[in-house]
Amino acid sequence: MEKTWRIQDLGQGLKNSFRAILKGEFLFRLNVGRYFIHIVYTFFLIAMVIWISLMIESTMTKVEQGKAVLRELEIVHTQKTFDVVKLTRRASVNEMLQQMGSKVTEPSDPATRLK
Repeated sequence: MEKTWRIQDLGQGLKNSFRAILKGEFLFRLNVGRYFIHIVYTFFLIAMVIWISLMIESTMTKVEQGKAVLRELEIVHTQKTFDVVKLTRRASVNEMLQQMGSKVTEPSDPATRLK
């Protein structure tokens, strides 16, 4: 006489399996106790891979933010260098002195050296 499967048996099996998972007995019911250390080791390795991936992602995000800040600072540096070069030209210095009403002008004779 063959035993037939019913939907209720499947539901009961799932219910028992779920209870075993909650109690922590599922692996022992499957008789894999001798492989338990391997399962724990595999879980540990997978957790480490996920953790390292998250750390790498965090570091890459910081690097990208640093690159963006560096680009902006390079733009500011270029602008300031341009402004300094613009201000060091003789014509612009003379114009600024005239606008400020200064009597200082460019020397007409070379400097004399005292001995």
